[in-house]
Amino acid sequence: MISIRHLDVHFGSSHVVRDISFGIGAGETYGLVGESGSGKSTVLRTIAGLNADWQGEMTLGGKALGARRDRAFFKTVQMVFQDPYGSLHPRQTVDRILAEPLAIHGIPDAEARIARALSEVALPRTARFRFPHQLSGGQRQRVAIARALIADPAVLLLDEPTSALDVSVQAEVLNLLADLRQARQLTCILVSHNLAVVAHLCGRLAVMQGGRIVEELSAAQLRAGEARHPHTRELIALSHELAA
Repeated sequence: MISIRHLDVHFGSSHVVRDISFGIGAGETYGLVGESGSGKSTVLRTIAGLNADWQGEMTLGGKALGARRDRAFFKTVQMVFQDPYGSLHPRQTVDRILAEPLAIHGIPDAEARIARALSEVALPRTARFRFPHQLSGGQRQRVAIARALIADPAVLLLDEPTSALDVSVQAEVLNLLADLRQARQLTCILVSHNLAVVAHLCGRLAVMQGGRIVEELSAAQLRAGEARHPHTRELIALSHELAA
């Protein structure tokens, strides 16, 4: 579904992504994990078409992707950002936030689709005409997920989708994403600094450090303690410390 070959990204003189290559099958969830500044979010934003300055090869469903993306791409690929408050328009109601992508892509039956979207993310009907500041952080992220899915994309890009939420809410949102991924047979890329989050949702993952992929392994290998690279083992140790 997604193929990345020899991806390089520079910001001025900074070489932030260095010769990244990986592939993701249809319906698979793939994780990119690493510390802050490792380049993982830059990779995700480049795939999403939010960064046009890159070199290498990217394909979606076998079709080559260029620096500029057409409307069909943005219907197929949607992204959920880290901060739900920052990613939602503060002066738009939930109803308008969800109606906007339907209008952009010319999708009919907005009333039924908005009602279904709210139900899918377990938001009450009363949330429909509220503003983002009237919702909790977890509810705002559910709105962001509903907005990303309302146009029926095939690919969902998740940039630290739970890191801005309270710990008590994180598990609820992760379980919701797992259920939606399975029900819709979505292809997903999850970016996180938390190995436990990645292992919960992803079948395979890549560990990034200094703009490079230093190790690629399955979640089963991760749980079995088969990580080989020192940085992966450092991240595992840190996740155990945080859990304790």
